[in-house]
Amino acid sequence: MKKIAIDAMGGDHAPQALVEGANQALEKFSDIELILYGDEEQIKPLLKARERVSIVHTKEKIQSDDEPTKAIRKKKEASMVLAAKAVKNGEADAVLSAGNTGALLAAGFFIIGRIKQIDRPGLMSTLPTVDGRGFDMLDLGANAENTAHHLHQYAILGSFYAKHVRGIERPRIGLLNNGTESSKGDPLRKETYELLTNDSAINFVGNVEARDLMSGVADVVVTDGFTGNAVLKSIEGTAMSIMGQLKKSILAGGLKAKIGALLLKDSLKDLKQSLDYSDAGGAVLFGLKAPVVKTHGSSDAKAVFSTIAQIRTMLESDVVGKSVVEFSKEVEEK
Repeated sequence: MKKIAIDAMGGDHAPQALVEGANQALEKFSDIELILYGDEEQIKPLLKARERVSIVHTKEKIQSDDEPTKAIRKKKEASMVLAAKAVKNGEADAVLSAGNTGALLAAGFFIIGRIKQIDRPGLMSTLPTVDGRGFDMLDLGANAENTAHHLHQYAILGSFYAKHVRGIERPRIGLLNNGTESSKGDPLRKETYELLTNDSAINFVGNVEARDLMSGVADVVVTDGFTGNAVLKSIEGTAMSIMGQLKKSILAGGLKAKIGALLLKDSLKDLKQSLDYSDAGGAVLFGLKAPVVKTHGSSDAKAVFSTIAQIRTMLESDVVGKSVVEFSKEVEEK
């Protein structure tokens, strides 16, 4: 049985979205057990399932504007902190939260702990592509600055995830840069390019540009945390703007536009799905001793369900355990 600790009080729509997503997951999967941390008076009326689920009551929670490290240290009974401690103590196998991203990163670092050979865990998410396959990108903001060595580690971690969780036998690794030529980029990108080129264990396809990401140019894209976070928000913002502008144009276009939209209903639905990242699950803080996954703060029940399904696959494939073994081998070889 796979045990997942859920911070039921984190996010814009907590606890409703978290509990409804949990209900869907318990109905779908018979091999998971969920532990919900939060206000029992709010959670219990929303919870349909009665088996393989439990509530650990606490009214303390970390707010979106709390300073991450201070909140983790001072709010010891917060739902997020208790969920992380459950993993550390072996009471659960993974953590899910829609709450304060910085606080979740801090909980992952300080409570659960990183894999010894990983210098800086990175935040990774699966983002949409026009062909529906998607791509994994890291770091998406766990670290403001990175070295070439960190990016090399992200390439290995991302390759592991794409292979063992997404089922891609030999994932294509791309380095996000301002041009595809090997000579492009600042010193960080040039040094990283050399490290990735010389690592025969990964399938490095070279530099990739931001404009090609959604065309499926690579299965895994590595970059520093500052750049990755900026690109992530650009993709999200562009997707929302496209759908919003399309809807606005249809509503303002009169009868012809509405009839055209009706005729194109299935195509428009496909477009929306291709831009929707809620099916892909949450962002994984990769490089820790256990799966710690952050779903979007505005996540609905569907996104929470998808994230639980994602965690289930991670636990089933033991991607974290396999990455520990891989990095242990690297240390022995050195």
